[in-house]
Amino acid sequence: MTSVLIPAFDAAKTVEGIVRGALAHCRDVIVVDDGSTDDSGDRAAAAGARVLRHPGNRGKGAALLTGFTDLLSRGADSIVTLDADGQHDPADIPRFIDAWRVTKASIVIGARLEAFAAMSGPRRFGNRFSCAAVRFFRGPSLPDTQCGFRLYDAEFLKSTPFHRRAYDAEVELLMRAGMAGRRIEPLPIRVLADDGRPTSHYRPWLDTYRMCRTVVFYSLIESRLAAARGDRPASP
Repeated sequence: MTSVLIPAFDAAKTVEGIVRGALAHCRDVIVVDDGSTDDSGDRAAAAGARVLRHPGNRGKGAALLTGFTDLLSRGADSIVTLDADGQHDPADIPRFIDAWRVTKASIVIGARLEAFAAMSGPRRFGNRFSCAAVRFFRGPSLPDTQCGFRLYDAEFLKSTPFHRRAYDAEVELLMRAGMAGRRIEPLPIRVLADDGRPTSHYRPWLDTYRMCRTVVFYSLIESRLAAARGDRPASP
């Protein structure tokens, strides 16, 4: 069973449409209301989602952890995550499920290839920079490391704890998958709004810094593990 997880913070204007769109493809849709100051949770519930609530804003990674824990305990074999800000098109959910079934990937990640030109300058820079940092520091080579529209295989989530609680949680999961030799499958998608600017809570400079800090941290861990194994650098 594939379930859908939508982290939401002050997304009252958009979350209902995202929930209804997701319910057209999956019966189990939950919204984690991460301490919203508006009625995001109530609107999500009215649209048909099951709603879990944080009493205060804890961060996207914390919302993902709450949702993953709940859905895995209920027997989900894969979990699709998408943002509540109206950027992602729920009609793409079946494409993620099909890609997962065909490739057996641990993560299927959206690639907003056609949307980069429309992004704000700082956000476009942040995305490109984080992609380069992930590649440079021995992580997976991906066209888009920041997209929150993803499918996670349940077995991967059960075996892979993560510790970051802000936006860098998503790049942490990519790094851990790459370090473990897991398959990560990019899936080209279109977006419904230019990088979610009207409602996004992503902070390009701070969150890009956090992501790069996480990438370097896991690169150092991998280097130490390689040294302990006695691995030799690959020949040029």
